[in-house]
Amino acid sequence: MNLKNMNTKILVTGASGNLGALVVASLLQKTEANNIAVMLRNAKDAEAFISKEIEVRMANYDNTESMADAFKGIDKLYFVSGSDLEARLVQHKNIVAAAKVAKVGHIVYTSFSRKDGTVNHTLSTLAQGHLIAEEAIMNSGIPYTFLLNNYYMEVIPLFVGKNILTSQTIYFPAQQGKSGFIARKDIAELSAEILTTAGHENKVYEASGEEAYTFDEIAQLISDVSGIKISYISPSEVDFEKALKEYKVPKAGIDISILSARAILKGEFEKTSGTFQKITGHRPTSLSKFLRETYGVNTH
Repeated sequence: MNLKNMNTKILVTGASGNLGALVVASLLQKTEANNIAVMLRNAKDAEAFISKEIEVRMANYDNTESMADAFKGIDKLYFVSGSDLEARLVQHKNIVAAAKVAKVGHIVYTSFSRKDGTVNHTLSTLAQGHLIAEEAIMNSGIPYTFLLNNYYMEVIPLFVGKNILTSQTIYFPAQQGKSGFIARKDIAELSAEILTTAGHENKVYEASGEEAYTFDEIAQLISDVSGIKISYISPSEVDFEKALKEYKVPKAGIDISILSARAILKGEFEKTSGTFQKITGHRPTSLSKFLRETYGVNTH
């Protein structure tokens, strides 16, 4: 059942962020602008939405009262997880509390892919915020949809280094661990389809690519699209940390890089899924296509 012509009010949080902005753009392809609202923290971001005739509501994740006002009359809430991994341990509870007060009809939450649902995740701070949100939503009694998002393809340049075509070596301690990478724009399209169609209540969707890849395979794909031979070295965590320190990477960046590699190595992100094609009716962006657009000879 398509809701395009129905009077369904959808609110997107984090609408000025990378994912939120793409979700709004996808929604505009599927429903009228007057069915969409966005929640923003900064008034300076409002004009981009107002110019498209999208309603802007000002609130922030730290203020439950402001969010309860922002969520009034909302049928579907697209809840983008907070970016501050520490603060969101409280913020996520605030959002759900506000949604209850406002009597939101349905919450679509951007969670994370993992091997299982326990708190014993290698990236514990990342996991904890998501699990707190999921539990709060399930306990709220509000119908929900959880998107278990895998790593975005867009993080690959962070893992392999922005100068990979010059360095010609991926240096990352994930050994033969795999990730089911999915393009951020595909998550956005999938989200917009869920927000504008019925039948997704109390569902959990694995939002991963159709294939999982090792960094050996990523090196080969970058070699294929760029014409430059890329090698993969999986160093010890000690050697990796030393190398990042030499490049003056901040401690927080070093820690998250090491833990990310460890999580990939342990198989936390190796899931694959046909969810995107099942819901949208077409195939997701292939990793080869993404890497060609990012590193291909015609883009440089």
